[in-house]
Amino acid sequence: MGKYIIAGIKTEYEPKFTLLRERSYAYEADFPDSETEIRLNITDEFIAKQLSLFPNLSREEHEYMWTGEGFYNEALRHGGIVLHSSCVEKDGRAYLFSAKSGTGKSTHTHLWLKELSGTRIINDDKPLLINRSGNFFACGTPFSGKTDENINECVPVRAIIFLHRSEQNTVRRIKPALAVPLFIEQTINPHIREYADEMLRRTDEILTEIPVFSLGCNKEAGTGKFVYEEIERMLLNEN
Repeated sequence: MGKYIIAGIKTEYEPKFTLLRERSYAYEADFPDSETEIRLNITDEFIAKQLSLFPNLSREEHEYMWTGEGFYNEALRHGGIVLHSSCVEKDGRAYLFSAKSGTGKSTHTHLWLKELSGTRIINDDKPLLINRSGNFFACGTPFSGKTDENINECVPVRAIIFLHRSEQNTVRRIKPALAVPLFIEQTINPHIREYADEMLRRTDEILTEIPVFSLGCNKEAGTGKFVYEEIERMLLNEN
């Protein structure tokens, strides 16, 4: 079995195809079998079944996708939860932009890269949020969608931002209760009761501790800088 440390979680799986193998290289590690926390086994039979249900994806795409699904389910038991988002780091703090596919998450975070110094992408599609001793971190994982933009690091979370398109750029703080359905829509929804309970518990922890914003934005030059400054202005005014 291949051994990897993902978001600090010691994980084992054996890639059969190039896609998963190459995207996992940066997370390779060596540790005793007894220390394994997550062990995944995506069988040929399972892949064949999924291929019959979703023939538009290749075998290696199914392996990659379902290995990620398995990891994110198991990570719930280790203090982690995935958020479908594009996560950018600015000066050592992570900002996660979440929305439905095609809304413009990646477009917006790449404006940050262009307009703000000290920025980089942590994971462009599915970062893991994880609780370490009461503090939340956003972590890169091998599972980062089509772009494969991710780094094997964990960064303290500064804010979560739910994005929608708008002609005018507007940023507003929202209460945790309003953020719950937005978050649940963009995370994993396990079918197993134990995992579902953990998902709800992690969601409550995160939305209680991390500032959440609603962002209406366009793609005009200067948008990234404007949004960053507005978020920081509101957070600083609270302190």
